[in-house]
Amino acid sequence: MIRVLLADDQLLVRAGFRALLDAQPDIEVAGEAANGEEAVRLVRELRPDVVLMDIRMPVLDGLEATRRITEGRGPAAVRVVMLTTFELDEYVFEAIRSGASGFLVKDTEPEELLRAVRAVVAGDALLSPGVTRRLIAEFAARSKQPAAAADLGRLTEREREVMALVGMGLSNEEIARRLVVSPLTAKTHVSRTMVKLGARDRAQLVVLAYESGLVRPGWLG
Repeated sequence: MIRVLLADDQLLVRAGFRALLDAQPDIEVAGEAANGEEAVRLVRELRPDVVLMDIRMPVLDGLEATRRITEGRGPAAVRVVMLTTFELDEYVFEAIRSGASGFLVKDTEPEELLRAVRAVVAGDALLSPGVTRRLIAEFAARSKQPAAAADLGRLTEREREVMALVGMGLSNEEIARRLVVSPLTAKTHVSRTMVKLGARDRAQLVVLAYESGLVRPGWLG
């Protein structure tokens, strides 16, 4: 059973998500939070698998709440999915750097929301290739708090190549075709790269690719 915490200051939004999620045989809503501070507390108490986190909330916003929830956690930590009104919200890139596994617009289709919850539990990032290209290209160069670059010296030449392709928004299947390897081999390279760099998930690996200079926004067409 996938346990989800809903964090949004709008009661109607939470009620709509709860009705959809609780109707699924493999998902249950573990709790609800009306602000970021309450979300942090409930994550510690309830230990959900996924948090659906609104970016703008009173008391403590979703960005800071996400930092506190994911800080110092390993790959098995709770996954945070940011909720935003606009697909290219100016805070989305910062949210991913803060530890979020991806983002969804609030008016997303119900099927997409369910797919997203299941995907992040499986360790996938909610960054489609198209969204990755637009979002990272626009915001990577002007993120608010530059982070230390990743130590790429730990990676093999092939792993660097794979990391760059992940940063450009390619899926495992697309990477496999580009490198003329099997999708399983591509997935293995991605997984090993994440482990070596301590990346929580694929979303963080994309961010590290930009922060390290391995990929630059201007390279995308």
